[in-house]
Amino acid sequence: MVKIVRYGPKGQEKPGLVDSEGQIRDLSGVVSDITTEEVRLSKLKVLKDINPATLPLVEGQQRFGVPISNIGKIIAIGLNYADHAAESNLPVPPEPIYFTKAITSLCGANDDVIKPRDATKLDWEVELGVIIGKTMRYVDQKDALDHVAGYVLVNDVSERAFQKERGTQWVKGKGCDTFCPTGPWVLTADEIGDPQDLDMFLDVNGVRMQTGNTRTQIFPVAEALAYVSRFVTLQPGDLVITGTPPGVGEGKKPEPIYLQEGDKIHLGVSKLGEQRQTVVPFSLEGLEIID
Repeated sequence: MVKIVRYGPKGQEKPGLVDSEGQIRDLSGVVSDITTEEVRLSKLKVLKDINPATLPLVEGQQRFGVPISNIGKIIAIGLNYADHAAESNLPVPPEPIYFTKAITSLCGANDDVIKPRDATKLDWEVELGVIIGKTMRYVDQKDALDHVAGYVLVNDVSERAFQKERGTQWVKGKGCDTFCPTGPWVLTADEIGDPQDLDMFLDVNGVRMQTGNTRTQIFPVAEALAYVSRFVTLQPGDLVITGTPPGVGEGKKPEPIYLQEGDKIHLGVSKLGEQRQTVVPFSLEGLEIID
């Protein structure tokens, strides 16, 4: 299983592969970056056939950037697990609900999550992300997975007061800076196999908050992608995130639990690795985070 990554400081990421021992190997001699063009031309499959042992070893601890460098747009499926809908006191949707997240919400897998100015209800959501590989426009469900280049781990960070108490648009609470940690790596679709059998978890400060599996999605990946393609053209390199299982802070009983400055988030999806983030105070410094 070859894990495709981009590593290094913000704005200076290089392409790489993670080998079987968890070491990063430098891909710069093969490709200049992992861009939507590599996705469009199916070069990801070529890259994953490279033997990592033939590549230079990258020394030292490295930051993981977003594994695709110029993602075009982010579409997110909401309330896609029945038990999550129930904890949100909302009915199971008869059709997929979707919204967008701002491109500026993207950040590396282990980058800090910035608590926005005036935020009071900062929340977490572990999700399976899909990288589109071929243009999707009115695609049938049976053909939808043929348009997938790969899969990634995503934390759909949310601010519930912004989302639900300050107007009717969910995007207000979904698109803040650092609200879309993505990676650490992308696996090609053939490496994942069935996207409907992936375990998921999320911990806050060492306490398990979310446990789930993609098999309990209301709208499986293929159905969700086909549905979105009726309304929005999905292009190579676009990111679609597919909903979260129960256990978000908003749904905790007897009282909601929200993220505070200093909190540690740890999450993962089978085969797609793990993320670790720290919640930090708002600052205008260091916000040029698009990878």
